[in-house]
Amino acid sequence: MFENVIHQSATQLLSQDIKTGNLPGSILFAGPAGSGKLSAALETARILSCPNGGAWTCNCESCKRQKALISTNVLVLGATDRTLEIRAARASFLSLNAMNSGHLEGARYLYLRAVRKLLIRFTPILWEGDDKLAKFSPVVQSIQDNLETLNPGKIIPDGDKLEKILDDIQKQVEKLEDSFLYDSIPVSQVRNISRWAHLTSGSVKKVLIIENADAMADSARNALLKILEEPPADVVFILTTTKRGAMLPTILSRVRTYTFNTRTVEQQQEVLNRVFHYDPTFCRKPMPTSINEFLLSYLDIEPATVKEHASDYFNSIAAGHVPDVQAVMTSCGNFNPRVLFSIFMEGIIESQKGLASTPAGCECSVQILQVIREAVNSVSIFNQNPAAALEQLARSLLQINHTSGGVFQGAVNE
Repeated sequence: MFENVIHQSATQLLSQDIKTGNLPGSILFAGPAGSGKLSAALETARILSCPNGGAWTCNCESCKRQKALISTNVLVLGATDRTLEIRAARASFLSLNAMNSGHLEGARYLYLRAVRKLLIRFTPILWEGDDKLAKFSPVVQSIQDNLETLNPGKIIPDGDKLEKILDDIQKQVEKLEDSFLYDSIPVSQVRNISRWAHLTSGSVKKVLIIENADAMADSARNALLKILEEPPADVVFILTTTKRGAMLPTILSRVRTYTFNTRTVEQQQEVLNRVFHYDPTFCRKPMPTSINEFLLSYLDIEPATVKEHASDYFNSIAAGHVPDVQAVMTSCGNFNPRVLFSIFMEGIIESQKGLASTPAGCECSVQILQVIREAVNSVSIFNQNPAAALEQLARSLLQINHTSGGVFQGAVNE
């Protein structure tokens, strides 16, 4: 069990609880990004549905469908950035195919799962009653048609044809994620999963995975709480979060937490070798020190460049000027994927650190961090457009700077 999630002691506890029948109906996987929470959740779903005990090598029909991420007994929802993982898996697939590597089938499997980790969030059940359903359905179908040509057992297309197929899939998945996926879970989807959870499934165990469960508006949280108060007996709820402290105490009281820890540099590099078969010599780049650094290397814009734009944004405000938000949006690729917005906010936080050198600056810093948090929440929880969030943030920062007598300039000069 859980052979695909290495260097996490939480999986040992999970295995023990599953084997002894002590796994509760509602659990929470809490830990940093890149620690294997989603992989562990999907593997838990496979094990619980397997009629043969859930061995990693099991080849029953249920396990085949679970591994391919096409099982109808699993629903996944929640805010996510899958684009970078898909790009990384694509690069691995292409390079190993070019080398005719013995790991090629593993790269094919990795790529298919990476794409389906996104597609599974567009299951019609989740989107019933949403106007977006009719708009994204053709996009989903186009991706699925392309994936069909790459399924295990089929001959992998020749180099140029394969690259064309993967390019088309990449274009479509980015459209799917950027144009249709909510940044936080809407209450309508929570209500839809409630109806799905209460449908009888016979002896088959159903699993509902809610990724980044902390990213919910109050209405969605309250709707989820109602489900967890009286969960159906044949459904296991798996919530994941990188911010356990942001979860409602009433939700935390109804789940058992399994903690995923930050892996060491050596452990993360082992994951990159095993999963992506990353070869620094072939890639002509040094070995990344973390999984996050590896994935961010697939951004179209360097994180350092995004932080430079964030510094310019803050410096403009410090000088008493209104920053050109549209220019920021263009320079930062309209913050697609959304992780670029988080990097931009990190850049603003770094830009204002110089305020800590004076008492007045420290007081301003507290206010700055508060309005930054509000801007992040407006995008990640309330699905506000990043441009609108940055315009509101600029107004708030200009007001703080004005009422403090222009103290921001001190941070710029540090």
